Amino acid sequence: MASTPLMPKATAVWLVDNTALTFEQIAAFCRLHPLEVKAIADGDAAQGIKGVDPVLSGQLSRGEIEKAEKTPSYHMKMQMPKVRVPETKRRGPRYTPVSKRQDRPNAILWLVRNHPELKDAQIIRLVGTTKPTIQAIRERTHWNSPNLTPTDPVTLGLCTQLELDMEVKKAAKSAPAPVEEEGARLLSAEETTRFQPREEEGQREPDIDPDSVFAKLKNLKSSDVT
Repeated sequence: MASTPLMPKATAVWLVDNTALTFEQIAAFCRLHPLEVKAIADGDAAQGIKGVDPVLSGQLSRGEIEKAEKTPSYHMKMQMPKVRVPETKRRGPRYTPVSKRQDRPNAILWLVRNHPELKDAQIIRLVGTTKPTIQAIRERTHWNSPNLTPTDPVTLGLCTQLELDMEVKKAAKSAPAPVEEEGARLLSAEETTRFQPREEEGQREPDIDPDSVFAKLKNLKSSDVT
């Protein structure tokens, strides 16, 4: 359940104009400072902001307002939303806390070495860095390259194991299939019919002269007759 109205100042403007709630009650409900609510009531703040009715938006019930008006010390409670709005995922580089930014180069070096299939965009999503930084670490031109130590980003708390596994699976699916080296295989019928054995040097058969063959045959026949 949300603890703050969707439009705190606009809600405060409406409550100031349409209820008898105290500044403290309105401030507690809208998560504002009581002096800020007083400035709204005096016209010194939130000028030009149109009030938003929290009853119509389903964030507050009319009975809760009436109860608070009767008891100045009572703090109103927000209603459970009837429709839960899913949290929108922020696109772009992941935000990295300042305390962990010094660990990013070590995480990038680990990813580059252990998962070379990952694209730059995937590394950016995992650890929140930039393409020039990734390129510098790949080419060992980073200003702190001699002192970098490859470290698992999950161990450093820069991403979760689930996020890392998902990116690795995506990279594996998009990677081209490995080409297997061609080994021994059976020859096709076409290849075997046109296959000619290589004649070794010095063992080539002499060319046959048809006239000499017929002459030898005639000599053999004449000798048999005699």
